[in-house]
Amino acid sequence: LRKCGIIDPTNLSHYIARDGYAALSKVLTTMSPEQVIETVESSGLRGRGGAGFPTGRKWRLVGGAVGDTKYVVCNGDEGDPGAFMDRAVLEGDPHSVLEGMLIAAYAIGAKIGYIYVRAEYPIAVEHLRIAISQAEELGLLGENILGSEFGLEIRIKEGAGAFVCGEETALLMSIEGERGMPRPRPPFPAQSGLWGKPTNINNVETYANITSIILNGADWYAKMGTEASKGTKIFSVAGKINNTGLVEVPIGIPMRKVIFDIGGGIPRGRKFKAVQMGGPSGGCVPERHLDLPIDYGSLEAIGSIMGSGGMIVMDENTCAVDIARYFLSFVQSESCGKCTPCRLGTKVMLDTLTRITRGEGTEDDIELLESLGEQVRDTSLCGLGRTCPNPVLTTIKYFRDEYEAHIKEKRCPAASCEALVYAPCEHTCPVNVDAVGYIALIAEGRFEEALHLIRQRNPLAGICGRVCHHPCEVRCKRGEVDEPVAIASLKRFAADYGMEHGVETKVDVGQPKSEKIAIIGSGPAGLNSAFHLAKQGYKITIFEALPVAGGMLVAGIPEYRLPRDIIQSDINFITSLGVEVKTNTPIGKDLSIDDLFEQGYKAVFIAVGAHKGQKLGVPGDNLKGVYDGVSFLRDVNLGKNVRLGGKIAVIGGGNVAIDAARSALRLGAKEVYIIYRRSRQEMPANVEEIAEAEHEGVKITYLATPTNLSGKNGKVNSMECIRMELGEYDDSGRRRPVPVKGSEFSMDIDAVIAAIGQAPDLSFLSADSDLETTKGQTFVVDPITLATSRQGVFAGGDAVTGPATVIEAMAAGERAAISIHNYLTGKSMTEGPLRQPEKRLEIPRAVETPEEKERVKMPTLTLKRRLGSFQEVNLGYSAKKAMEEAKRCLRCDLER
Repeated sequence: LRKCGIIDPTNLSHYIARDGYAALSKVLTTMSPEQVIETVESSGLRGRGGAGFPTGRKWRLVGGAVGDTKYVVCNGDEGDPGAFMDRAVLEGDPHSVLEGMLIAAYAIGAKIGYIYVRAEYPIAVEHLRIAISQAEELGLLGENILGSEFGLEIRIKEGAGAFVCGEETALLMSIEGERGMPRPRPPFPAQSGLWGKPTNINNVETYANITSIILNGADWYAKMGTEASKGTKIFSVAGKINNTGLVEVPIGIPMRKVIFDIGGGIPRGRKFKAVQMGGPSGGCVPERHLDLPIDYGSLEAIGSIMGSGGMIVMDENTCAVDIARYFLSFVQSESCGKCTPCRLGTKVMLDTLTRITRGEGTEDDIELLESLGEQVRDTSLCGLGRTCPNPVLTTIKYFRDEYEAHIKEKRCPAASCEALVYAPCEHTCPVNVDAVGYIALIAEGRFEEALHLIRQRNPLAGICGRVCHHPCEVRCKRGEVDEPVAIASLKRFAADYGMEHGVETKVDVGQPKSEKIAIIGSGPAGLNSAFHLAKQGYKITIFEALPVAGGMLVAGIPEYRLPRDIIQSDINFITSLGVEVKTNTPIGKDLSIDDLFEQGYKAVFIAVGAHKGQKLGVPGDNLKGVYDGVSFLRDVNLGKNVRLGGKIAVIGGGNVAIDAARSALRLGAKEVYIIYRRSRQEMPANVEEIAEAEHEGVKITYLATPTNLSGKNGKVNSMECIRMELGEYDDSGRRRPVPVKGSEFSMDIDAVIAAIGQAPDLSFLSADSDLETTKGQTFVVDPITLATSRQGVFAGGDAVTGPATVIEAMAAGERAAISIHNYLTGKSMTEGPLRQPEKRLEIPRAVETPEEKERVKMPTLTLKRRLGSFQEVNLGYSAKKAMEEAKRCLRCDLER
């Protein structure tokens, strides 16, 4: 790309002024054909068309082939979706391709050349015609070029757009005037190509490299790239990335550098999912492989290919199954049909993928796709058939869970498969609340109906409206225009309106059943499980060890984020269905799981949360004044007298760390520091919570970690830390923090709060318990049914997954309710959800046009009123503001 955008491609003098045709002059006056081939061989240049065959070796084969007539052909049939590398060179620097072809023709003894270019590239065709005409006028094409005995005629052949014609033997047939279809090899084109004559075929980019190699030398070129793949490569970067376009980089550069450093990362703060390398016949490369070098061998090892250089970046809103279907549909429609494996195999694979994206897949389909993909890959005639299964095989390999979700749960995790998705927000919500429905009702001023709709699926509306991490907003279509709709805040508005106006929500409850069910733990998993089981008519008793109901909702979340009256209001709604909550009733000491069964309970759901904090694991972490984050928040939230001092350090980067730091300020601390070992980009806490903490005066030190705590009279008073730097990426996709030697520093400190993790406290289990657990002190359960190793006992939420979110715990509670209901009624526990498909409300379109309009800001408590008080910070929308924000919804449900 060295001249593209610098010269006028229609003015030959511009090209000559920048060493144009100097390489040809050097070849014709100072080098023999053998020397040219040796130079190209020594450079390590490999064909840029996809297969990566060594260019010099190909030239040698053609040069040594027997034949009076030989051809040199340029493959400009660039058919990959989203790829335009060849187009850019042909439009911006056509003479570099002509000069490269001239040098190749001289080296192999060809007299005629063809440039096969897509008719869909009219500017490229025009510039090529102009370039050929100008070169002929100056004697750079035709006979006796530059006074030598060498001559070459170059002709243009416009392709009709068949993707298969990118395969060299199909391309040759097209030039010959036949239908473009591959033929078996051998013989290879080097021996029998165009019209049965020895033919050299390289693509546009390969020829454009030749002049630099001749002028600068093979050693110069070989210094770039890797040992096995030399030089640079043009990539067409497209898809969900900030900087789209062409980039020319040394071969061997890590994919991560291209996507995040050069490409600018993923727009709108979304997460990277995969990159499709090598066009429609390439493979999907997930996060874990982004640090691999981009070269032929490394990509092939993970099931992908370099191809011609297409890179299509996908974010978390891209469905792996659907993207495989899309690419396979492209290559299937482009299959020439000559060989059975490609013609029929791709058709069966495409039909199977289409069924899966419609929610009609079966559990045998994944194995069928793998088997067919391998057969098509191994037995197809040409490169198109041998590589077209790559998108399917790699997505199954790296995103098998998405295939299983489509098949087993009839759910698209990316919320993009239209047959499975009513509205992306609802589909993404772990408890499937009809968000687009209640937002439309709020927009119409029908607030009571909105709350009624929410509580059919989510009994904790007030709680979730405040503390849910709102994954629904990541999928919100409005986010493609400006900012997502404030879905969680609107849920909160509906719940607050209900509290203020005494709205009584009714839900349908089934006929009373005789079976009793015990739930251990009154956190979000236990409460939601109780709600769904109570709706079925079961008698539910929740056993809670704490003196108040709510579990981690009460013990772990400070009142400035979640007031206690809000928690109690939502719990009252659940108990109104007949659910009994017994507080101060721990399981284990005086009451065991065996006792519950003896008392007549027919099933038990364990939802004990993760109440056990972790120690720092450094010298001095047992000193007085050193707290774990979970215990600290529990003591504060339950009203215990906690004395910290003036200068506090919080270790960690999650929501517990942020809550602990903000709580410390409210307890009177003058200075609060958060020490986090990674950068802000890797910090797992909610972005809005981090911003609020900094607004309140919390100081965050990134890339540091404690190494030692010191004390006086048994109480901590000093903390030693070391600076960190980000090293290689780990399995989580984050760069691993590495200590920086000699960067130690110390802090005088009055208290340290370690918020570095938490785990379930399973000490309530008896020594002879037959419940299987992991080393991380979580229960082992069936991932679908949540059944434990003991019949009739189920477990879910943080007790299974480790620390997660409120809404994820609620989803586990509902899944357990489904399984318990099926278990007690003798059905298969995987039979399906308790609820029937929702009957959709017909709600008028109260929606603004999709022009950019700022999200309505949440009013907040002033900074002065926050400190020293646990009064709620976010004040909620007024009715007017709620309706204004609700009207920003684009009503994507109406597309269905």
